[in-house]
Amino acid sequence: MMTENISGEAHRPGRIEVVCGSMFSGKTEELIRRLRRAQFARQRVEIFKPAIDTRYSDEEVVSHDHNAIPSTPIDSSASILLLSSDIDVVGIDEAQFFDDGLVEVCSQLAYRGVRVIVAGLDMDYRGVPFGPMPALCAIADEVVKVHAICVRCGNLAYVSHRTVDNDHRVLLGETQEYEPLCRDCYQRAIQAEKARKTEG
Repeated sequence: MMTENISGEAHRPGRIEVVCGSMFSGKTEELIRRLRRAQFARQRVEIFKPAIDTRYSDEEVVSHDHNAIPSTPIDSSASILLLSSDIDVVGIDEAQFFDDGLVEVCSQLAYRGVRVIVAGLDMDYRGVPFGPMPALCAIADEVVKVHAICVRCGNLAYVSHRTVDNDHRVLLGETQEYEPLCRDCYQRAIQAEKARKTEG
């Protein structure tokens, strides 16, 4: 939607849209869907992802269903401002891996009239809010929380449970390293792990 300001110049109302949830919930799929619609509308779109995320591709944003869209890998959120001049829509995938400066970057873009679409994990494997995601949800015009299905009981998943013994907060992985669990199944899994460690 374009409006005209007092001087008659076209002005785009900027906004921030956040798509969050656990792993395997369709966050990247939804990000790609929104960005493709913008491309079909002949809007100028630029997509960014953390350079550390090389699971499926070094250069593309790829969903678990293997839908892909070209992207620019970057190491710092500040690069987004440098690389997104004359852009209508900015997409950001795996936002939880970026520095906290991403919040201010998204705000600046929105005030500049850019539509910003962000996808990321809202919590880490311990159920703790992850990186800049909580602050992004707070300042967003729209927040959509998507859900995977708990692999143990079939209810809506709450968190991405790590199935390998690794305490690093950032561990890129797939179904071999993570499983989506509901709150109850997650609590049972944590209690079982504690019991095993106590016995060991």
